[in-house]
Amino acid sequence: MIRSHLPLNSLRAFEASARHLSFTRAGLELRVTQAAISHQVKGLEEILGVTLFRRLPRGLALTDEGLVLVPVLTDAFARISAALDRLEHGVDQEVVTLGCVGTFATGWLLQHLGDFQARHPFVDLRLLTNNNRVDMAGDGLDLVLRFGHGSWHGAEAVHLLSAPLSPICAPDIATPLRQPSDLVQEVLLSSYRMEEWSLWFGAAGVPCPAIRGPIFDSSVTMVEAAARGIGVALVPVCMFQRELGGGRLVQPFDTEISTGSYWLTWLKSKPLTLGMNAFRDWLLLKLRPHGGSAGHARS
Repeated sequence: MIRSHLPLNSLRAFEASARHLSFTRAGLELRVTQAAISHQVKGLEEILGVTLFRRLPRGLALTDEGLVLVPVLTDAFARISAALDRLEHGVDQEVVTLGCVGTFATGWLLQHLGDFQARHPFVDLRLLTNNNRVDMAGDGLDLVLRFGHGSWHGAEAVHLLSAPLSPICAPDIATPLRQPSDLVQEVLLSSYRMEEWSLWFGAAGVPCPAIRGPIFDSSVTMVEAAARGIGVALVPVCMFQRELGGGRLVQPFDTEISTGSYWLTWLKSKPLTLGMNAFRDWLLLKLRPHGGSAGHARS
């Protein structure tokens, strides 16, 4: 087995080079020469029998094999660092890496994160936002907050919060809107889930027009576009109560559709640690008044 012969310095050199996409900058970080970093990475490639970088005229690019290795090493070195801090300072800290769809992060999590830190200071939470498309194992994630129906291959899922969709827009655009059919004349902003507007118009009893607005991979960005008067966004209104309450945006109609909920997920193959359990239990406790369900889980 090659695993017992992997030199730690070479792994460290590769991880730093992957973050910077530069042997020179990795050398500056690790306080060795560019040549030493290049030599260590080349040695690692020879041991593994794969190419980790494509050497370009201006920098580096990770190969598919390199992309597989990077998140594993990044997570491993983070955990080593946390363990050394624990030994040095006598504090029992645990790193928990959380992936979170950006809409939930800005619409709910960031407002309550201080409470979690106060209740569970032993958890060193690392937050990575995404657009609901993640690779838990490849990205080195312990937990993932995501939107959907609760069924993801190889994952346990606990229901957190229902999030029905409804149109929201700037007040000036909302003023002439009297009935859902009036939206036919407006620019309709869409997510990559193109069927959502069709479902909403069906629920409102109105034929769906041709969707002619821009398409977004993030509800947060789409709502910002709506606030700037670019068009009407169809989003989970529960995540944008601050904007609605402040009058920056308006929900012109009560009609809502359900296309999914927010769920907390983790790999079936990954046992829950003390820190992961603490975050899960805290989420369910905080969300229970808003419809969170401690007993609704899928695997």
